[in-house]
Amino acid sequence: MKSNCENCSNYIYDDEDDCYYCNVNLDEDEMQRFLTSPKFECPYFNFYDEYSIVRKQN
Repeated sequence: MKSNCENCSNYIYDDEDDCYYCNVNLDEDEMQRFLTSPKFECPYFNFYDEYSIVRKQN
């Protein structure tokens, strides 16, 4: 399964720059794989579920 950055909890919006960026610092090798491989899966992908806290409260 290919990870989608827009659904990741590490994909943060920066108000000052008015854009999104990844909060995880990939090392040089990981960044190279990410930029060149169409099937690269990010090892730091964490699905953002805004309702997960509510489920824990119930």
